[in-house]
Amino acid sequence: MAHHNDWLPSTRTAQLSMAADWQSVMGTKSSAWGIPQTVLTELDALIQSADAALTAAQNETTRTPVATAQCKTAFEALSAKMRDIKRRYFLQPPLDEPGLVSLGLKPHDAPTPSGTPTAQASVETYLLGRHELGVKIVYVTGDPNDSANKGFRIWYSVVAHDEIPPETPEELRKSFFTKRKKDVIEFDFGDSGKTCLMAVQIENGGKKGPWGPMVSALIP
Repeated sequence: MAHHNDWLPSTRTAQLSMAADWQSVMGTKSSAWGIPQTVLTELDALIQSADAALTAAQNETTRTPVATAQCKTAFEALSAKMRDIKRRYFLQPPLDEPGLVSLGLKPHDAPTPSGTPTAQASVETYLLGRHELGVKIVYVTGDPNDSANKGFRIWYSVVAHDEIPPETPEELRKSFFTKRKKDVIEFDFGDSGKTCLMAVQIENGGKKGPWGPMVSALIP
């Protein structure tokens, strides 16, 4: 599972922590923010389900393809609920800056500067855990401080030993957007031992810079 292109943290552990923080803050602000008690109850149930599923998926004894799939499903349900809560109760009407900060969210951004990225970026990979690769953005050409370099679209494909690998970045099948200089790609249980091919495009409001070089890494 790739993480991701917005305000959600990039790891499941961090997502659980954010959800728990939301539960705590909303417990004291639910009346002022117009949040029904049923929303808190539903969020609590999803937090507990995701926590249990993550424990099972990470435990050497209980980690199976089924446990991994159940963990993925539990976190998809949790993130969907968090997005719904944010849309319904944090943005309409929008919370003030202290409220957003208390939830681990950034205050509303200033308008995105115009400009088409011209720099090239790539990634260096490092190991984090089973089925996870850390990726660190590195600039190949251009100025990292250029205001046109607003974020990074990381494209990737998972290739088995008997499959023909992509030859160009345009053939990579999956992608996610991040503004972080370091992020994480989480893979499925069955991807261990396969090769991940990656390439980066810098983006700014839909404007895309040139492709960086393709790199490969073995999935742990």
